[in-house]
Amino acid sequence: MNRTSDHSRPIPGGRVAYVNGRYLPHRDATVHIEDRGLQFADSIYEVCSVIGGRLMDEPGHLDRLERSLGALDIAMPLDRRALQVVMRETIRRNRLSNALLYLQVTRGSHKRDHPMPAVHKSTLIMTVRPFNVAAVEKRRAEGVGVVTLTDIRWGRCDIKTTGLLPNTMAKTEARKQGAFEAWLVDAGGYITEGASTNAWIVTGEGVIVTRNLSVQILPGVTRLGVLNALAREGFNAIEERPFTVKEARDAREAFVTSASGGVLPVVSIDGQKVGDGRPGEVTHRVHTLYAELSQSEARP
Repeated sequence: MNRTSDHSRPIPGGRVAYVNGRYLPHRDATVHIEDRGLQFADSIYEVCSVIGGRLMDEPGHLDRLERSLGALDIAMPLDRRALQVVMRETIRRNRLSNALLYLQVTRGSHKRDHPMPAVHKSTLIMTVRPFNVAAVEKRRAEGVGVVTLTDIRWGRCDIKTTGLLPNTMAKTEARKQGAFEAWLVDAGGYITEGASTNAWIVTGEGVIVTRNLSVQILPGVTRLGVLNALAREGFNAIEERPFTVKEARDAREAFVTSASGGVLPVVSIDGQKVGDGRPGEVTHRVHTLYAELSQSEARP
């Protein structure tokens, strides 16, 4: 079967999802009850922002998708070029110029059993929802708060699996405490990353610091975009290393990065102001450089 063929009529005015070669009304899109993504979180996902009809950081997201699938030995459901065609068609059918595209690949449907099957047929899911640019810009202008929580996630956080229960617990607790995000803290007292973001600080000396890549954090695509943008600008005061909660609280500035938010200033940590409690100049500059680079490289 042609996995990219169209088996449905256009759906005027409604959300459209893609599941295994079919474009369907969002409410009717389903997978098998024994899909391993549902049963075991045996699946990988990516979230791409669409701004002005253009996919942001697309190569980075596809590179990470392939890396994560390879780490779990899940087959790519389509070759890269075909996948890009489906991504654009799903966006087009949803008639949104500013959106978030969610892409998930599972190991497919099998009789429920813990060992991973030697042979499988991957499940491919895509959905698109509106992206509230105004809400993100408001957060960028005002800054956000974070709280620190113990990192209870598994040992391979570098794989972008859908096994996100600890992340959702942390995010929920942060919202209960009136914060936007949770910064997760390892056994040594160092911040790893946010529940759905990468964490950054700016020291009193103006050095930008973020956690170095390892199995303990996700290699954020926006994180990489920021590093590339700073390198292009010739900014060398960057350190990739762990930093403590105290160092974060004492920082001049702090910010988070993600596909859905870009670069967002952090103005409080555990209720304590960061710097003067307002978005800082370095963070604003980082956002500007990243936005310019990502938009210049984006393709419709």
